[in-house]
Amino acid sequence: MFQIPCVLMRGGTSKGPVILASDLPADIKARDAVLLALMGAGHELEIDGIGGGSPQTSKVAIVSKSESPDADIDYLFAQVMVKERRVDTMPNCGNMLCAVGPFAIEKGLIAAQNSVTTVRVRNVNTNTFIDVQVQTPGGRVSYEGDTHIDGVPGKAAPLGLTFLNSAGCKTGKLLPTGNAVDRIDGVEVTCIDMAMPMVLIDARSLNKTGNESPAELDADKAFMAQLENLRCKAGLAMGFGDVSGMVIPKPVLLSSPTAGGTIKARYFMPHNCHKSLAITGSIGISTATIIPGSIANKITNNNSVHTNTEIVDIEHPSGKISVSLLRGSEIENTRAAVIRTTRKLFEGNVCIPDVALTETV
Repeated sequence: MFQIPCVLMRGGTSKGPVILASDLPADIKARDAVLLALMGAGHELEIDGIGGGSPQTSKVAIVSKSESPDADIDYLFAQVMVKERRVDTMPNCGNMLCAVGPFAIEKGLIAAQNSVTTVRVRNVNTNTFIDVQVQTPGGRVSYEGDTHIDGVPGKAAPLGLTFLNSAGCKTGKLLPTGNAVDRIDGVEVTCIDMAMPMVLIDARSLNKTGNESPAELDADKAFMAQLENLRCKAGLAMGFGDVSGMVIPKPVLLSSPTAGGTIKARYFMPHNCHKSLAITGSIGISTATIIPGSIANKITNNNSVHTNTEIVDIEHPSGKISVSLLRGSEIENTRAAVIRTTRKLFEGNVCIPDVALTETV
């Protein structure tokens, strides 16, 4: 049995351990074996690890001083599958991103400023940069505050995230197929790569209203099979090849708002519907509303592409998230900002069986 220091943190609407890269094996295969054992992957409850038995609570953030002169810290996100013994480091996660700034300050990777400390983060998964504004009154991280985000009980200190260069994060193009709309099996979709590769679908195209709960959508096996088929064909069209074993692109159902928002979303991860909405997903969806002719643009009837700041309110199963878009001369230069919260849950050592390093991942 060996031990690895970690801090369990809630980041936005996700939860998972945050670990210094130096405390994990440098070899990727050995590192992933440790993460699988650490989280208890391969069991639906992750009963033999600290994972929470859900994609939202089976995430790991790995942090180090940045190797880029343009950033303070590097953040590698690892999605640890719950029922499978597999680790995916293809996508970014904006929710766990909320935790890495405070963690880096408390671990001494960056000096705290008085009042607010801005941490420039390089997401290693996508080689994109994000400014994270952490509340540091008196030069110390504060988790206490009056900010509430839908999907999380209680209140905490506000934490600002500004995504600086998220267009084409995995494919090099905002619209990987070159089109605002493609037709797959007779269904119109928008394939977009903005913070997270996604395939956006009008819920009505799949005989849904967009008001369904995550449980209702997950239980509709015929619908889920159709959605996966669309996702896989979209992934091929986006240049990812066979995505049946990948978590990108994420499929998203969009519909008209019913609670005063701009648009409504049901976001899939990809084989379960998110109970709220991924931050990276919100960046892509909000940006899609200003792409002429896209599925999101058609639903919102937003055809303006003038340079200005716009607030996009996205309704999701747990409430709403607001995204501030700062449009550039080109949509690809759009920056997006959100306010989230985070909290440190516990700090200590997680115990790993010695056999973890000898098992095949």
